[in-house]
Amino acid sequence: MKSYCMLSFDIEDWFQVENLKDAIQRKDWIKAELRVVNNTEKILRILDEYDTKATFFILGWIAEKAPQLVYKIHQKGHEIACHGYGHELIYLMEKKEFMKDIKKSKRILKDITGEEPIGYRAPNFSITDWAIEILREEGFKYDSSYFPVKLHDRYGNINIDYEYKENNSQLIQKIEHDLYEVQIPTLNIFNMKIPWGGGGYFRILPYWIYKKGIEKILKDKGCFVFYLHPWEIDPQQPKVKGIKLSYKIRHYSGLNKAEYKIKKLLKDFKFISIKEGLGKLNLL
Repeated sequence: MKSYCMLSFDIEDWFQVENLKDAIQRKDWIKAELRVVNNTEKILRILDEYDTKATFFILGWIAEKAPQLVYKIHQKGHEIACHGYGHELIYLMEKKEFMKDIKKSKRILKDITGEEPIGYRAPNFSITDWAIEILREEGFKYDSSYFPVKLHDRYGNINIDYEYKENNSQLIQKIEHDLYEVQIPTLNIFNMKIPWGGGGYFRILPYWIYKKGIEKILKDKGCFVFYLHPWEIDPQQPKVKGIKLSYKIRHYSGLNKAEYKIKKLLKDFKFISIKEGLGKLNLL
């Protein structure tokens, strides 16, 4: 079985992160320093350097404020996907509110690129079963929000049928007619599922250990999905006071090493976008 590494970035800014929500309210976003454009352009330069294409799950709020950034990402041949509009946890939303959120975000992205996004990722991976049917109804072809671990206090949950097809990866299942779930990978250590998809786990762990984990996932499951946020390569971002120590550790640890480590990752593994990966598996 061929193995595929799929690369993704969740395009949101430092002040929109759930860990900082106690200190930065939604009404204060408009006053915060917008650093996502420069950080994302840095990511684009790195991807150019390593001749790599990725999927960019873009928050509608960001696309509205920086449409030229979305246009640039699209022109460079990367996949534009949906991250919702307002970065709200899905399981705290009403169904009508969620539908309004994704409709608005899809419209903004389509107006900029001329193409309708086919992929979705929930803020903070807060997917729920009732949201899946709405995603299918809205024309999405895949969701990449399910993180099957119980170690995190914000991740959502969905029911998945674990009967795999021969041409399918164990991280990708058809869950609703023609809608696929592209799971965020975990590593099984002492019968515990440890998150191994990127983000803070990637920033904190030594790179050589993380690399070994990717190789094990590729061997066992034939597929690996990686994610990172633009603010994670920005050690100069404003330091927010008044947040819990655990949130502070989650947000600020390893920021000064993330750029170096992502370059190592792109050198050691060949990555493609999620859309291209699904195409290679004959699922699109």
